[in-house]
Amino acid sequence: MRVSNVTVRKRLVTVLLIGLLLFLVIDVRLGYVQLVMGNWLSDKAMDSWGRDIPFEPERGEILDRNGVPLATNVSAPTVYVIPRQIEDPADAAKKLAAVLNASEEKVYKSMTKNSLNERITEGRKLSNEKANEVRALNLKGVYIAEDSKRHYPFGSYLSHVLGFTGIDNQGLMGLELYYDEKLSGKRGHISYIADAKGRKMPNSTDEYTPPIDGLNMKLTIDSRVQTIIERELDIAEATYNPDGAIALAMDPKTGEILGMSSRPDFDPEKYQTVPQEVYNRNLPVWSTYEPGSTFKIITLAAALEEKLVDLEKDHFNDPGAIRVEGATLRCWRRGGHGSQTFLEVVQNSCNPGFVTLGQKLGKDRLFQYIKNFGFGQKTGIDLQGEGTGILFKMDRVGPVELATTAFGQGVSVTPIQQVTAVAAAVNGGFLYQPYIAKEWVDPITGKVISRNTPIMKKRVISEETSKQVRYALESVVAQGTGKGAFVDGYRVGGKTGTAQKVKDGRYMENNHIVSFIGFAPADDPQVVVYTAIDNPKGTVQFGGVVAAPIVGNILEDSLRALDVKKRSGQIEKEYTYPDPRMVEVPNIVGLKTNELQKYLIDLRLEKSGVGSIVIDQTPEPGEKVESGATIRILLGGE
Repeated sequence: MRVSNVTVRKRLVTVLLIGLLLFLVIDVRLGYVQLVMGNWLSDKAMDSWGRDIPFEPERGEILDRNGVPLATNVSAPTVYVIPRQIEDPADAAKKLAAVLNASEEKVYKSMTKNSLNERITEGRKLSNEKANEVRALNLKGVYIAEDSKRHYPFGSYLSHVLGFTGIDNQGLMGLELYYDEKLSGKRGHISYIADAKGRKMPNSTDEYTPPIDGLNMKLTIDSRVQTIIERELDIAEATYNPDGAIALAMDPKTGEILGMSSRPDFDPEKYQTVPQEVYNRNLPVWSTYEPGSTFKIITLAAALEEKLVDLEKDHFNDPGAIRVEGATLRCWRRGGHGSQTFLEVVQNSCNPGFVTLGQKLGKDRLFQYIKNFGFGQKTGIDLQGEGTGILFKMDRVGPVELATTAFGQGVSVTPIQQVTAVAAAVNGGFLYQPYIAKEWVDPITGKVISRNTPIMKKRVISEETSKQVRYALESVVAQGTGKGAFVDGYRVGGKTGTAQKVKDGRYMENNHIVSFIGFAPADDPQVVVYTAIDNPKGTVQFGGVVAAPIVGNILEDSLRALDVKKRSGQIEKEYTYPDPRMVEVPNIVGLKTNELQKYLIDLRLEKSGVGSIVIDQTPEPGEKVESGATIRILLGGE
C-alpha cells in the first residue's frame, strides 16, 4: 500500500518535533545542572575529595577586673592520623604507641578505621616535647594539630566560680559552662584535595581556614579582695576545722561581686580527683539554711520604713523570753537584757525585741518587705545552681511563724540573697541584681565588645531609713555583739548570726552555722562582706566570736587595697573584758628622748639610730593600737 506524500511529511514533522522536544528537555536539564546545581555539585565533589585537619581555637581567657589572668591556655598539641595515607599500619602503630605510652592494639585500630581522619585518644593534649618526639618519627599519615588545654594559674583560687573544662575544652561547670559559647570560639582547619585512597592530589594547594578564638571575659572580681578572702578562709579552716565555710564580698552600689569562695575547694585542673559534691556545689549561691540573726536587718528596715519604732526613744523590757500562742521564744541571753532602747535591742540581737517588731508589722507587711528584698526567689546572678530559699506560705503563717521569721528562724535563704538584701538596706534602699561577668574583650585588638552594667530592680526603702539602718548596725559593731569586726577608722557596721542546723526535721545540738555580715564605711558603704562558718570546732559557736573577726579582717585589708580612706565620726568602741584596750599613738617626732616618758605610759618603745631627737616613728601619729604595743622610733640630731 502506497503512503501519500502528505502522510510522510506529517510523520517527519512529528519525529522532528519529538526530537526538538527531547533536545529542549536535555538542554534545560543540562542548563539547570550547570547553572543552578553547579555550585552544589562542586561542593559535594569537594566534600568527597576534600580532607580536613582541624585546628582548635584558643579559648577566651578569664581575667579579674584589673586584668589579672585567672584562667588561661597552655599549648597542648594533639595527634591525628589519616588511615588511607598510612602505608604500613602495623609498623606505624608500633612506633607511635611506644612514644605515646599507649596500647599498640588501640592505635592500630585507629589507623585502620574506614574514616577520613582519626584523633588518637592517647595523643590528646600532649606536651610540646612529646609532640616533637611524634614529629621525629616522620610517619606518613600522622599529623600534629595545634591544640591547647585550660590552665588555672592560682590552683584552687576562686575554683567554684571559675569552674573547669573537659578534654575538648568545653565548659563543664561554673563560669566556664555558663559562658561557654562566648569563651569557646570556632574551630579552623587545613583543607586539601585527595584521591580515593586518601593520597594528596598532585599540584593541589592547601587551604587554611584559621580558627576564631573565643572572647576574653573580664570579671567584677578583684583579685586583691579575693586573695584576702582565700587567706581568711584558710585560717578559719586551720583554726576551727569546720564542716564548711563561705565568704562573699559585693559592691553594694552596683551589685558587682568582688570576691567569692567556699570550703572545701578544689583544683580545677584536677577536678576528677575530688567527689562530685565538692566541685558541683558553689555554696554562696547554692546552699540554703536558716539565716539566724543576720535576717533581723530586714525586720529592722521594715519597722523603720513603716515608722513603727524610734530607735532611741522607744523602750523594750526583755525578761529573757516572750510567749506567743503558747510557744516560749527565748533570748540567747539567759535572764534577758532588761529594759533597753530599741537601738540596744539591735545591738544586743535580742530575739523578744524583734518578735515585738514583727508583731507591730503584721504578717502581710513583714512578708511583703521580705519578698521586696529578694528572698524566696533567685537573685539572677550569672552563675549556675542558684537556690531560691524557702519562705512560709502566707496561709500557713500564724502568730508563731510571724514571730520566728522576725528573728530569722523557720525561713531558709542563700548567702547571695542575704548579701544582696543587706546591700539594699545600706546603700540608700536600692536592690541590685548581683553579677560577676563585667566585660567581653576581643583577644586580638583588646577592644571591649560588650559589657554588663548594674541592674537596679527596685527601691525597697528610703534613704532616711537606710541611714538609720547604717547607724544601728555601726553601733552593733562598736557597742554590741559585733565588736569582733570593729576596725579603727573604717566605721564598720554589721550583724551577727547564729543558726541551729536542721537534720531530719529537728534542730541539732551544738551544731550551728555562725555568720556575720558587715559593710564599711558606714557613712558611704563601698563593700559588703558575708562570712559563714559551718560547725566550728573547739570554740563557742557564736557569730560574734567566730565570724565577726573574719569579716573585720577582710574589710580592713580590702578597704586598704581598694584605697578607701579612713573616716571621721566613728562610734567609739565600748570595751569589755577580754577586749584589748586601744590607745591612740601620739606624735613624738621632734621630741627629745628625755621628753618621751609622759607620752608613752601605755606603749613600749624600740629605738634605733644615734642621737637624742626623734626624727621618725612607726606607727603613724593618730593610729590606734593595743595598749602595750611597741612604737619604733628613729633617733638623730645632737
